[in-house]
Amino acid sequence: MTSEVDVPGNLATVRARIEAAAKEAGRDPSSVTLVAVGKAQPVDRLEAALAAGQRVFGENYVQEAAGRWPALRERYPDVELHLIGALQTNKAKEAVALFDVVQTVDRPKLAAALAKEMAKQARQLPVFIQVNTGEEPQKAGVWPADADAFIELCKSEHGLLVRGLMAIPPADEDIALHTAFLAEIAKRNGLPALSIGMSDDYEDALRFGATHVRVGSAIFGARPKRAE
Repeated sequence: MTSEVDVPGNLATVRARIEAAAKEAGRDPSSVTLVAVGKAQPVDRLEAALAAGQRVFGENYVQEAAGRWPALRERYPDVELHLIGALQTNKAKEAVALFDVVQTVDRPKLAAALAKEMAKQARQLPVFIQVNTGEEPQKAGVWPADADAFIELCKSEHGLLVRGLMAIPPADEDIALHTAFLAEIAKRNGLPALSIGMSDDYEDALRFGATHVRVGSAIFGARPKRAE
Protein backbone atom coordinates (compact mmCIF):
# COMPACT_ATOMS: atom_id res chain seq x y z
CA MET A 1 0.00 0.00 0.00
CA THR A 2 1.37 3.41 -0.93
CA SER A 3 1.86 5.81 1.96
CA GLU A 4 -0.38 8.87 2.12
CA VAL A 5 2.52 10.87 3.56
CA ASP A 6 4.30 13.13 1.06
CA VAL A 7 7.77 11.90 1.93
CA PRO A 8 9.57 13.54 -1.02
CA GLY A 9 7.89 16.88 -0.28
CA ASN A 10 8.65 16.66 3.43
CA LEU A 11 12.23 15.70 2.71
CA ALA A 12 12.66 18.68 0.39
CA THR A 13 11.24 20.99 3.08
CA VAL A 14 13.59 19.65 5.75
CA ARG A 15 16.59 19.97 3.44
CA ALA A 16 15.62 23.56 2.60
CA ARG A 17 15.26 24.44 6.28
CA ILE A 18 18.64 22.88 7.07
CA GLU A 19 20.22 24.89 4.27
CA ALA A 20 18.63 28.13 5.48
CA ALA A 21 19.57 27.59 9.12
CA ALA A 22 23.14 26.64 8.20
CA LYS A 23 23.58 29.73 6.04
CA GLU A 24 22.12 31.91 8.79
CA ALA A 25 24.77 30.50 11.13
CA GLY A 26 27.50 31.16 8.58
CA ARG A 27 27.99 27.47 7.92
CA ASP A 28 28.25 25.44 4.75
CA PRO A 29 25.01 23.42 4.46
CA SER A 30 27.05 20.48 3.20
CA SER A 31 28.63 20.27 6.66
CA VAL A 32 25.29 19.03 8.03
CA THR A 33 24.29 15.38 7.68
CA LEU A 34 20.56 14.66 7.69
CA VAL A 35 19.91 11.31 9.35
CA ALA A 36 16.40 10.18 8.37
CA VAL A 37 14.98 8.19 11.29
CA GLY A 38 13.08 5.09 10.23
CA LYS A 39 11.97 3.87 13.66
CA ALA A 40 8.62 2.05 13.34
CA GLN A 41 7.95 3.60 9.94
CA PRO A 42 6.50 1.50 7.08
CA VAL A 43 9.02 0.33 4.51
CA ASP A 44 7.19 2.15 1.71
CA ARG A 45 7.99 5.48 3.39
CA LEU A 46 11.67 4.55 3.58
CA GLU A 47 11.54 3.56 -0.08
CA ALA A 48 10.03 6.95 -0.94
CA ALA A 49 12.91 8.71 0.81
CA LEU A 50 15.43 6.49 -0.94
CA ALA A 51 13.83 7.24 -4.31
CA ALA A 52 14.11 10.96 -3.47
CA GLY A 53 17.85 10.61 -2.95
CA GLN A 54 18.16 10.27 0.84
CA ARG A 55 21.02 7.92 1.73
CA VAL A 56 21.72 8.36 5.45
CA PHE A 57 19.24 6.66 7.76
CA GLY A 58 18.99 6.02 11.49
CA GLU A 59 17.38 3.06 13.20
CA ASN A 60 16.71 2.54 16.90
CA TYR A 61 16.41 -1.23 17.02
CA VAL A 62 18.82 -3.83 15.66
CA GLN A 63 16.08 -6.38 15.08
CA GLU A 64 13.81 -3.98 13.20
CA ALA A 65 16.69 -2.77 11.01
CA ALA A 66 17.79 -6.34 10.29
CA GLY A 67 14.29 -7.13 9.05
CA ARG A 68 14.30 -4.59 6.25
CA TRP A 69 17.63 -2.99 5.42
CA PRO A 70 19.45 -5.97 3.86
CA ALA A 71 16.80 -6.11 1.13
CA LEU A 72 16.72 -2.33 0.67
CA ARG A 73 20.50 -2.24 0.39
CA GLU A 74 20.43 -4.67 -2.49
CA ARG A 75 18.79 -1.86 -4.47
CA TYR A 76 20.54 1.03 -2.73
CA PRO A 77 24.05 -0.17 -1.84
CA ASP A 78 25.30 3.34 -1.04
CA VAL A 79 23.09 3.71 2.04
CA GLU A 80 24.81 4.69 5.30
CA LEU A 81 22.98 3.22 8.28
CA HIS A 82 23.36 4.66 11.78
CA LEU A 83 22.32 2.94 14.99
CA ILE A 84 20.78 5.68 17.11
CA GLY A 85 19.04 3.61 19.78
CA ALA A 86 20.35 1.94 22.93
CA LEU A 87 22.45 -1.13 22.19
CA GLN A 88 22.66 -4.21 24.38
CA THR A 89 26.05 -5.88 24.46
CA ASN A 90 24.55 -9.18 23.28
CA LYS A 91 23.50 -7.41 20.07
CA ALA A 92 26.99 -6.09 19.31
CA LYS A 93 27.77 -8.80 16.76
CA GLU A 94 24.63 -8.15 14.74
CA ALA A 95 25.01 -4.38 15.05
CA VAL A 96 28.57 -4.39 13.72
CA ALA A 97 27.52 -6.54 10.78
CA LEU A 98 24.49 -4.40 9.89
CA PHE A 99 25.30 -0.76 10.67
CA ASP A 100 27.90 1.66 9.34
CA VAL A 101 27.97 3.98 12.37
CA VAL A 102 27.04 3.40 16.02
CA GLN A 103 25.96 6.62 17.73
CA THR A 104 25.11 5.27 21.18
CA VAL A 105 28.30 4.06 22.85
CA ASP A 106 27.84 4.91 26.51
CA ARG A 107 29.57 2.38 28.78
CA PRO A 108 32.85 0.44 28.99
CA LYS A 109 31.25 -2.99 28.59
CA LEU A 110 29.61 -1.95 25.31
CA ALA A 111 32.81 -0.32 24.04
CA ALA A 112 34.68 -3.56 24.70
CA ALA A 113 32.02 -5.69 23.01
CA LEU A 114 31.99 -3.48 19.92
CA ALA A 115 35.79 -3.44 19.68
CA LYS A 116 35.88 -7.23 19.94
CA GLU A 117 33.28 -7.67 17.20
CA MET A 118 34.89 -5.12 14.90
CA ALA A 119 38.16 -7.01 15.18
CA LYS A 120 36.42 -10.33 14.46
CA GLN A 121 34.52 -8.96 11.47
CA ALA A 122 37.36 -6.74 10.21
CA ARG A 123 34.99 -3.75 10.22
CA GLN A 124 36.17 -0.49 11.76
CA LEU A 125 32.94 1.43 12.33
CA PRO A 126 33.00 5.08 13.37
CA VAL A 127 31.27 5.58 16.71
CA PHE A 128 29.73 8.44 18.63
CA ILE A 129 29.80 8.65 22.41
CA GLN A 130 26.34 9.29 23.84
CA VAL A 131 26.43 11.97 26.52
CA ASN A 132 23.53 12.43 28.92
CA THR A 133 23.73 16.23 28.87
CA GLY A 134 20.63 16.61 31.04
CA GLU A 135 21.86 14.05 33.59
CA GLU A 136 18.50 12.30 33.41
CA PRO A 137 18.60 8.97 35.29
CA GLN A 138 16.04 7.35 32.98
CA LYS A 139 18.13 8.02 29.87
CA ALA A 140 21.22 6.35 28.50
CA GLY A 141 24.47 8.21 28.06
CA VAL A 142 27.66 8.86 29.95
CA TRP A 143 27.49 11.69 32.52
CA PRO A 144 29.19 14.88 31.27
CA ALA A 145 31.73 14.78 34.11
CA ASP A 146 32.81 11.31 32.98
CA ALA A 147 32.83 12.01 29.24
CA ASP A 148 36.51 12.93 28.81
CA ALA A 149 37.76 9.81 30.58
CA PHE A 150 35.34 7.56 28.71
CA ILE A 151 36.30 9.02 25.33
CA GLU A 152 39.96 8.37 26.13
CA LEU A 153 39.15 4.82 27.24
CA CYS A 154 37.33 4.12 23.98
CA LYS A 155 40.21 5.47 21.94
CA SER A 156 43.23 4.19 23.83
CA GLU A 157 42.12 0.95 25.44
CA HIS A 158 39.63 -0.27 22.86
CA GLY A 159 40.96 1.38 19.71
CA LEU A 160 37.55 2.64 18.66
CA LEU A 161 37.28 5.26 15.93
CA VAL A 162 35.48 7.91 17.95
CA ARG A 163 34.06 10.40 15.47
CA GLY A 164 31.87 12.56 17.68
CA LEU A 165 29.28 12.92 20.41
CA MET A 166 25.53 12.29 20.48
CA ALA A 167 22.87 13.54 22.87
CA ILE A 168 19.13 13.47 23.48
CA PRO A 169 18.51 16.55 25.64
CA PRO A 170 15.47 16.96 27.91
CA ALA A 171 12.43 17.79 25.82
CA ASP A 172 11.52 20.85 27.87
CA GLU A 173 14.95 22.50 27.83
CA ASP A 174 16.65 24.80 25.33
CA ILE A 175 18.39 22.69 22.68
CA ALA A 176 20.87 25.51 22.07
CA LEU A 177 22.34 25.24 25.57
CA HIS A 178 22.76 21.49 25.28
CA THR A 179 24.29 21.75 21.81
CA ALA A 180 26.79 24.35 22.98
CA PHE A 181 27.63 22.21 26.03
CA LEU A 182 28.14 19.14 23.85
CA ALA A 183 30.29 21.17 21.46
CA GLU A 184 32.60 22.17 24.33
CA ILE A 185 33.19 18.53 25.27
CA ALA A 186 33.79 17.61 21.64
CA LYS A 187 36.21 20.47 21.07
CA ARG A 188 38.47 19.65 24.00
CA ASN A 189 38.59 16.03 22.87
CA GLY A 190 39.29 16.84 19.23
CA LEU A 191 36.03 15.35 17.95
CA PRO A 192 34.52 16.87 14.78
CA ALA A 193 30.95 15.54 14.86
CA LEU A 194 27.90 16.40 16.97
CA SER A 195 24.67 14.43 16.62
CA ILE A 196 21.93 16.42 18.30
CA GLY A 197 18.58 17.83 17.23
CA MET A 198 15.41 16.11 16.05
CA SER A 199 12.23 17.03 14.18
CA ASP A 200 11.14 19.79 16.56
CA ASP A 201 14.47 21.51 17.14
CA TYR A 202 17.02 20.54 14.48
CA GLU A 203 17.31 24.09 13.12
CA ASP A 204 18.30 25.51 16.50
CA ALA A 205 20.69 22.61 17.08
CA LEU A 206 22.58 23.14 13.85
CA ARG A 207 22.83 26.88 14.48
CA PHE A 208 24.89 25.98 17.54
CA GLY A 209 27.14 23.41 15.93
CA ALA A 210 25.25 20.19 15.25
CA THR A 211 26.76 18.28 12.34
CA HIS A 212 24.20 15.46 12.34
CA VAL A 213 20.47 15.97 12.91
CA ARG A 214 18.15 13.00 13.42
CA VAL A 215 14.81 13.74 11.80
CA GLY A 216 11.92 11.28 11.67
CA SER A 217 8.34 12.54 11.87
CA ALA A 218 9.07 15.76 9.93
CA ILE A 219 9.99 13.54 6.98
CA PHE A 220 7.91 10.40 7.41
CA GLY A 221 4.91 11.68 9.34
CA ALA A 222 3.62 10.23 12.59
CA ARG A 223 4.51 6.63 13.23
CA PRO A 224 1.55 4.35 12.51
CA LYS A 225 -0.01 2.75 15.55
CA ARG A 226 1.06 -0.82 15.98
CA ALA A 227 -1.61 -3.48 15.64
CA GLU A 228 -2.71 -4.96 18.92
